This record gives sequence, structure tokens and C-alpha cells, in this order.
Amino acid sequence: MKIFLDTANLEQIKEMAELGLVDGVTTNPSLIAKEGVDFIDRIKEICEIVKGPISAEVLSTETEEMVQEGIDLSKIDKDIVVKIPCTEEGLKATKSLKEKGIPVNMTLIFSPNQALLACKAGARYISPFVGRLDDIGHDGMEIAAKCMDLICEYGFETEVIAASIRNTFHVERAVSLGIDIATIPHKVMKQLVKHPLTDIGIEKFMADWESTKK
Repeated sequence: MKIFLDTANLEQIKEMAELGLVDGVTTNPSLIAKEGVDFIDRIKEICEIVKGPISAEVLSTETEEMVQEGIDLSKIDKDIVVKIPCTEEGLKATKSLKEKGIPVNMTLIFSPNQALLACKAGARYISPFVGRLDDIGHDGMEIAAKCMDLICEYGFETEVIAASIRNTFHVERAVSLGIDIATIPHKVMKQLVKHPLTDIGIEKFMADWESTKK
């Protein structure tokens, strides 16, 4: 499973990239706004750190504007993936960008039906929001798995990104279900590394070593 980092914070991206764990990055206007930096400048900076798919979201809601934004974003770097919400206007924009050879990550997917439409429109990636689905009583990861099933059934050239990851259990389930990609917040990435038994084991090894030297 590929791991994308869901953040716009450069220090977090550098930290995880140094571990060799980051296959790509997903961002959105909200994440970049929290950093208090220019949208385009931050996307450029992220592209300099990570050489993999970098999802940058459009701000417009109308097809023509989405397409133009997508074209402009794609000029920043060869690894840019244009992030577009799953709406009627977004589907039309995705089809247009696909025809121009610009990859799209269709975001805010909450059902297999939306996933099907996104795939047919030509999305390179689709992002079911598993955490937000869990919030309203659905099994978000199960929805992501159904998205995987329909892609396999019909042979779409689309990858599923499990988004809105909230905890390490989400990541574990994504792996067990064979989800293509999980985009993970920095906090959860740190939690994946840690286990109390690992810490206890290191302490015991060090204590034994000190005992041996004595």
C-alpha cells in the first residue's frame, strides 16, 4: 500500500520524507490556510521535497474555472494531481482535464455510486472519506473496499485513496482490505511507528548490555 501524507506543513513533510515513507502528499485549501502561506508557493515547496503525486485542490466550483485552475496547477510541477470535488461540475472538469492529459484526484467521495461516476469521468485517483463516513454511522473503510471492487470489476485505471484517516486502526483496515493508498495525517503517521513493547524491548536490551559490560 502506498502512503501519502495529508498535510501542508513543510516540517512534517520533511520529517516523514527522511524516513523514506512518503509516496505522495495530499493538500487542500484549508490545510494550506492553517499554515498562513501563499497557496502556490507552498505547493511548489512541497514538490521540491517529495517526488511523487502531489494533490493540489481547485478553489472554483464551476467547470470552466476548475479546468483553467487545473491547467495552471499542472504547470507547477510534473507530479501535480489536480484535486476536484465530486459534483456535476467537477465530473465535467475531470473529463476535460483527462482529455488534456492532466491527472485528477476526485475528492469528497462518500458512496460507490460517486466512485463509479468519477472513474467513468477519467479520475486517476478517487478519495473516499472514511473518517467522515464513520462519523455519520457508516463503515467508511467498507465503502472504500466497495470502490476497489468496482474498479477491479470494470477495469478502470483508477486508484483508491483512503482519505480522512483518523487512527491507526483505519490504516490497519486499509492494508487488510487491499486499498491502493492511504493518505495519513502526521499525527497518525507518528503513532504507526510507536508501540510500548518496542520501547520496553529497547530498555531491556540496553539494561542487559550495561549489565554485560559490568
